[in-house]
Amino acid sequence: MKAAAVASHDERIGNLVPLPLIESLRTIVGTSNVRIAEVSGTIEQDAAIIVLPASTDEVAAVVRVCCQYEIPVVPLGGGTGLVGGSISHIGEIVLSTARMNRIERLDPVERTAVVDAGVTLEELQTAARVHGLEPGIDLAARGSATIGGMVSTNAGGMMAFRNGVMRHRILGLEAVMADGSVYCDLTRVVKNSAGYDLKHLFIGAEGTLGIVTRVVVKLDPSPKATATALFGLPSVEAALETIRMAFQSSVGHLRAAEAMWNTYFRLATSAYGWSEPGVALDQPIFLLLSLGGARQDALHEDFERLFCETVERFPEATGIIASSRRQENDLWRLREDSSVLYRVHPSAPSFDVSVPLSEIPDYLERALAGLVAIEPDLVPYVFGHLADGNLHIILNRQGPLPERMAEAVERVLYDGLRELGGSFSAEHGIGSKRIHSLLATADQTKLATMERIKKALDGRSLMNPDKVLPGHGWFVRCPGPPASEVRRSQRQNETAND
Repeated sequence: MKAAAVASHDERIGNLVPLPLIESLRTIVGTSNVRIAEVSGTIEQDAAIIVLPASTDEVAAVVRVCCQYEIPVVPLGGGTGLVGGSISHIGEIVLSTARMNRIERLDPVERTAVVDAGVTLEELQTAARVHGLEPGIDLAARGSATIGGMVSTNAGGMMAFRNGVMRHRILGLEAVMADGSVYCDLTRVVKNSAGYDLKHLFIGAEGTLGIVTRVVVKLDPSPKATATALFGLPSVEAALETIRMAFQSSVGHLRAAEAMWNTYFRLATSAYGWSEPGVALDQPIFLLLSLGGARQDALHEDFERLFCETVERFPEATGIIASSRRQENDLWRLREDSSVLYRVHPSAPSFDVSVPLSEIPDYLERALAGLVAIEPDLVPYVFGHLADGNLHIILNRQGPLPERMAEAVERVLYDGLRELGGSFSAEHGIGSKRIHSLLATADQTKLATMERIKKALDGRSLMNPDKVLPGHGWFVRCPGPPASEVRRSQRQNETAND
């Protein structure tokens, strides 16, 4: 009876993908590592088949079989993406890197780590910490975000202003191409001028040019001590000036500078019942700073100096220096657990922009005024990595927005941003949800070049199709893309986790 049920299930799946393909996948990775789900209509299960290889060789074999049957492959890391980069559809295969979780090599002398794509950031941080090292990048989803996924989305996070984004942390990588061949450049040195540095094609490509399988990560010495302080400040200009002064610390270095505007800060403090006598909740902006150095007492003294200098310039400023690990964790939870927003506004529309520091005050003034012009009570929650100009803007609305309203909001937030030297996508990528924004804002030569690269490396569009780019030949046939039409087709893919 059980065998008959399995056969019947396989027959139903066989209407979506060839049964010989399923058998080949089982041969490659083992029967238990080919998971077939009922097609439920949900985003993660639409593909019906999830394959879990354990090595680069198995990934390459899986891709070759899919190439033979012309079945698209959708790579899946930790599933923490926010722009629909892992959305799959009926007739596609999801390739999960969950079993590719080895830290193959961690050398404290070289200060490098060679890791499988499925290793999480937190796992790498923990292993590196034993040797007094760290990956030089950090984000709130550290427990589930995988290194391969972070490479594919060129992740940023809270240390990017100091150490760069993922692109700057990678010395070498290995990736499986669309035909199943393996690109292998596991260079472990910083200096490498031997021809085109092709690894950068895969960093930030979101799996559309190949599947990243192994990565060489550059590690940095971690500080012996850290300290955290929260400043309540009267303006963006005051926050930027405080950051500038923090850079001048003589006993440590600035590790994080996270800003929370009043609307977000009040929501977070209310959700967690947080309050401190030294922090007035009516300040326009709150700045969470972290210093790293040799001695914690010296860092605390430096924060006291910084606070005094800040108050001299901005008498309205208030603040608190965390005096215990618990207090420090409570402060960081206010910034990092943005899920409080989605409990109040399910599927709230989210935007992720980068703005040059000198332009932030004017940009926000125009943006906030523009949103109010759309609807008087359209007041966003704003927070982000202020030291590098990365702002997260989340609307106080349940999503998705009506199409005309969504277009109006994007015009307010995106128009002129590229001319300022900024970007409409700071660290979340394009995925399937932001294709229309890329088409509407990017340089046409850039778009045409991206298409040519995609066509050269994945001529049949089998690698994570309909992500980043809408399809082959689209730009050549239709210069000046009708972004509203692309937007309409993409809206249905938006998820609650933006």
